[in-house]
Amino acid sequence: MKIALLGTRGIPASYSGFETCVEQLGQRLAARGHQVTVYCRSHHIAYAEPEYKGMRLVKLPTIANKYLDTIVHSFLSSFHSLFQGFDIGLYFIAGNSPVTWIPRLAGTRTLLNVDGLDWRREKWPALAKKYIQFAEYLATILPTGYLTDSRHVQQYYKEQYRSEPDYIPYGSDVEILPPGETLAKFGLEAGKYILFVGRLVPENCAHHIVEAFHGIQTDLKCVIVGDAPYAEEYKASLKKLAGDDPRIIFTGYVFGEGYRELGSNAYLFVESSGVGGTHPALVEAMAFGNCVVVHNTPENLETIGKGEAGLFYDGRVGAESLREVLVKLIDDPRQVDEFRRKGQDYARSRYSWDAVTDDYERLFYRTLRRPLPDRLSPPAK
Repeated sequence: MKIALLGTRGIPASYSGFETCVEQLGQRLAARGHQVTVYCRSHHIAYAEPEYKGMRLVKLPTIANKYLDTIVHSFLSSFHSLFQGFDIGLYFIAGNSPVTWIPRLAGTRTLLNVDGLDWRREKWPALAKKYIQFAEYLATILPTGYLTDSRHVQQYYKEQYRSEPDYIPYGSDVEILPPGETLAKFGLEAGKYILFVGRLVPENCAHHIVEAFHGIQTDLKCVIVGDAPYAEEYKASLKKLAGDDPRIIFTGYVFGEGYRELGSNAYLFVESSGVGGTHPALVEAMAFGNCVVVHNTPENLETIGKGEAGLFYDGRVGAESLREVLVKLIDDPRQVDEFRRKGQDYARSRYSWDAVTDDYERLFYRTLRRPLPDRLSPPAK
């Protein structure tokens, strides 16, 4: 198959979960003999080579603006794809639904991974929220098909639009690394810090962690990994909350080996996001073998098996509720060890990139109405 992956910033992955999904999924599809093209934003991807891990890269410009960056690039990518002879065009993010019909003019079957319920994010003004909600509806009619990585989001579409997307989970294969240069750079010791990884925007609720930790007497450190464009006011508020507490460390973006080193050596991991579908950082934290604590959104609770593989706090209460959970875990290393094992076992059994790639391939073949190859067919009874 000739497959196009559209709607993200591109690869190598250096921003969010969808870029990681494109990289992990795309390289596996390429290794299985498919021709994979990834559309990249030229102002974001500095990688100079025309191919990456077996995938062809097409870099196109866009308008570097909070509201236009994604949709303008996706429009240009969709127009470019008309002349490429793709069998499948896989888009990411519901906001891209208005352009998913364009490749269909040339016979390409299009699919859209809608992610979470993006209109709930505080960063969007009222008009943008309305657009995203309208884009959700268009996701049910303009592409050939659509999907989500969250059962909760799947149920939302069934109830809201009487339409059921396919479900394919996110993957979590990770490389566990020993302490090294990254921990040394930030003055950290293995097992001596609480970790958050995510974009520093209000709906990800990093302020819950900073405020909760600031009120705890402990020798552990609190490491906030991430950044965000267009969020200077919120980032400044986080640093104001932290005050002069030397235990709270803001690293900025950390990717690749540095990210894996931080994820491999934390005492525990907190996923404080209040919106979105399946959070890749949470799934990967479990795969690293971390004890995880999550904001009790339906999506986060789904990811940890409703408490089977992690703990949670009341996001409506916020920092106070999180502080109670953290204090108990700091005082009880045995419980932390127990949930390390449970989380890692749960991630390994449910979130595998190879299995995820199998599911995407099956969806592609079904969408094209082609028979499955033997390796994807269920075993004969």
